[in-house]
Amino acid sequence: MAIDLRQQQKLSQQLVITQQLKQAIKLLQLNHLELVEAVQQEMLENPTLEEIPGTQASDTSDAEYKLQADTERQQQDVIDQNNGAGDGSIDWEKYLEHQNNSAFTAGPQGPSRFDDLPPIETTLSTTTDLVDHLMWQLGATACTDAEREAAAVIIHELDHRGYLETDLADIAAQVDVDMDDVEGALEIVQGFDPVGVAARDLGECLALQAAQAWPEDPFIDQLLREHLHDIETRNYQAIAKAMELEVEDVVEYHRMIRTLEPWPGREYAEPPNNYITPDIYVMKIGGTWQIVQNEDGLPRLRVSRYYQRVLQDKGSSKEDKRYIKDKLDSADFLIKSIFKRQRTIHRVMEKILERQDDFFDHGPEHLRPMVLRDIADEIGVHESTVSRVTTNKYVQCPHGIFELKYFFNARIQSTQGEDLAGEAVKQKIKKLVGDEDPKKPLSDSRIVKLLGDDGIQIARRTVAKYRDQLGILSSSQRKRLF
Repeated sequence: MAIDLRQQQKLSQQLVITQQLKQAIKLLQLNHLELVEAVQQEMLENPTLEEIPGTQASDTSDAEYKLQADTERQQQDVIDQNNGAGDGSIDWEKYLEHQNNSAFTAGPQGPSRFDDLPPIETTLSTTTDLVDHLMWQLGATACTDAEREAAAVIIHELDHRGYLETDLADIAAQVDVDMDDVEGALEIVQGFDPVGVAARDLGECLALQAAQAWPEDPFIDQLLREHLHDIETRNYQAIAKAMELEVEDVVEYHRMIRTLEPWPGREYAEPPNNYITPDIYVMKIGGTWQIVQNEDGLPRLRVSRYYQRVLQDKGSSKEDKRYIKDKLDSADFLIKSIFKRQRTIHRVMEKILERQDDFFDHGPEHLRPMVLRDIADEIGVHESTVSRVTTNKYVQCPHGIFELKYFFNARIQSTQGEDLAGEAVKQKIKKLVGDEDPKKPLSDSRIVKLLGDDGIQIARRTVAKYRDQLGILSSSQRKRLF
């Protein structure tokens, strides 16, 4: 059979995502802070975009007035920001002519009460971290040059807990010194403050602290190095038998160990930046729940007046006009995309508020089961759109700040009334554990029975899974004898 080249026509369908559609999807996924940053970046790259002056939100304590103003402005945005026809084509000549006929007058910008304050750089302060604290002690310690060099490497190898996970042989090879010098350097660093630093594991860390706190105790070092696991599981009988001690003595040792610090570097570790800026506020005004979207720092955009004149200037070249028109199209699509994003988030939050009204009235224990399809069907979008809207977006309400995905939960069957959401069951488990007798903690099987008495049908493995997600230890680890 001969092989030859020939031309052939074929009709096929395929999904093509344009660059503009990719941008719209990306904007939908961003949270408030990321959106502000993306808009600022777009304003730098697109010269036809500018912020409407005089549109910064004013400080007011009247929440109802602010809500009314935001509502009126968002309704006006439907007209102001929805430029052009539905097919996406825009007659820029006609649009710019209309814009020129409606002049905008900015309000007076008076001096701020913050003008006389010093810049923030002059009020910033720094804290001493663990490395600086240990290096300062090393500088005041008498030792050999080899030990000092190895100790400096050990200090810089510590993790945020203050633990040393690097092998001593690797440190010796790194600084080209003998193992005796590295071991001596480790002993020096372990004698520094905070006590327990440079330990290789939890047992060694606690043993270093115990040696300083109770230097004459004959049993605590062995207890920490050999029976720490039994201490964690409250297996006092096994420890008492192995060390030939009374159970009461082992319980007392456990009480002593609980006063030690498992992470000696905790005091010098930088706190995590767990700051969350909510995208939506839900507040009760006049007995009705209201939704206000957070637009702090988000510029309200418009087409630059300067480039409007350049496009209308008959002296401009075709290349200039083509470039400006492309930028204008991009700017218009960005404005529309931001508006549609805000409107979609608002519609999703409205439906969540309708379905989860008991949550907003009474708290997490009254959360109802809900899936993405429930909201997607009501607002007429795909489930993936609802997923993008609810991911990494947060709402602030009287009960706290929650990610929008928090409101979507699996269904747990109940024999009394409506079925419950999984998160509501978690809250019930948390309450049961919080009210238990610490000397007789509830087992997972006992929790299953107590939930069953309330009409909640749930398996023991599900209780164990929810308990782990809540960070609650098992009953044996929660047991307290003192």
